[in-house]
Amino acid sequence: MDPMVSIIMPTYNSSRYITQSIESVRRQTYLHWELLITDDCSQDNTRELIKQFQQIDSRIKLFTSKVNGGAGCARNNSIAEAKGRFIAFLDSDDMWAPKKLELQIEFMKANKIGLSYTAYQKIDSQGNSQGIITPPKQTTYSKLLYGNVIGCLTAIYDTAIVGKKYMPTIRKRQDMGLWLDILKDIPHAEGLSDVLASYRHDSGMTKNKFKILKWQWAFYRDVLKFDIFQSSYYFFFYAFNGFFKNKK
Repeated sequence: MDPMVSIIMPTYNSSRYITQSIESVRRQTYLHWELLITDDCSQDNTRELIKQFQQIDSRIKLFTSKVNGGAGCARNNSIAEAKGRFIAFLDSDDMWAPKKLELQIEFMKANKIGLSYTAYQKIDSQGNSQGIITPPKQTTYSKLLYGNVIGCLTAIYDTAIVGKKYMPTIRKRQDMGLWLDILKDIPHAEGLSDVLASYRHDSGMTKNKFKILKWQWAFYRDVLKFDIFQSSYYFFFYAFNGFFKNKK
């Protein structure tokens, strides 16, 4: 039997898009998966929608946070419950291509890869393509410090190689923190050029660029504990490169 993939999905007031996200998981050609959803105290009907899916698919599991702790805490709760060898990530407004798991797991097994990622497309609220993000074929701990090239919705890690790893319990940049933690233990992560996921892009993000930069600065200083000189060095490259990702 194929190894199990545990899919980690945090939710918070996700009723608008979560049905599409879950359906994209259920359409996977790779069948041996579990979808672990931790709801972070939603106030809409998110949990009701998830329970409807549970009635028709026993692979879907729902957990509820006692307090709103943010996406990182919700993901960590699901990781703790995960039984799969492979840990994959999908947010509740994003989607996967049907062969996403099949192609990526085959790639990881054949090449003994501890952490992998893929290309993905950005989409608007209506699902229209807004461009392709093509990551480098390979990245390392030192390279990732300059900017996060691993889309969270595309990432999978192999617990048989790196063990079970968790995200730092911060409100932003949790995924980058996890990838760096994994890359301390393996030489590199590897990417597929196939476009295997769709990231729902906030068209209003431009006005929030200063907030993003603030979070990234805090990540270097408070999470990685870099001094002012290290932080300034990497922050400069992040600010320069972070909004000009390679597109097809």
